[in-house]
Amino acid sequence: MQKDLFFIDKVLSGETAAFTELVNRHKNMVFTITNRILRSREDAEEIAQDVFLKVFHSLNKFKREAKFSTWVYRIAFNTAISKTRIKSFEVSALDENLIENYTFDEIVDDTGELSLDDKKKYYEIALKKISEEDNLLLTMFYTEEQSIDDISEITGLSVSNVKVKLHRTRKRLYEHINTMLKYRVRELR
Repeated sequence: MQKDLFFIDKVLSGETAAFTELVNRHKNMVFTITNRILRSREDAEEIAQDVFLKVFHSLNKFKREAKFSTWVYRIAFNTAISKTRIKSFEVSALDENLIENYTFDEIVDDTGELSLDDKKKYYEIALKKISEEDNLLLTMFYTEEQSIDDISEITGLSVSNVKVKLHRTRKRLYEHINTMLKYRVRELR
């Protein structure tokens, strides 16, 4: 975060070329967010450019209360959602019993003797069966290692809702993989 602040200060003091470093530091996640929501590489690239234009023009409004990355990812998320014209998110009731932190180890345990390539293949197939929003939540939490609080701020969902959605998404992913594995076992017999 300190590096981000260093480059932000440079840009705000007139060294606009320093913005390139900020783009380079965050372009992959911005593209990931927009691509997961839009599911179109071309649209995601276009929206990612729009995001960085918005960031550049709004840099003086960054309050430094949150991490810069969270602020940028929030802009990316909102811009991509606007592109798809989704106006609201499902609100889930909080059930404390559901908020256990299950891991992908559960899925891996049930894949038994599958090769690593087969495990990846089933995981990728299962990811395609869940919604863009759920896919994005998993990406932010597991791949980009964003905290629940950061995901909440980026998506506009409450912390409780993020936890519930992650739990339910992991459960759906697990069920999809188990279904595929059961079908595979029948094919092998």
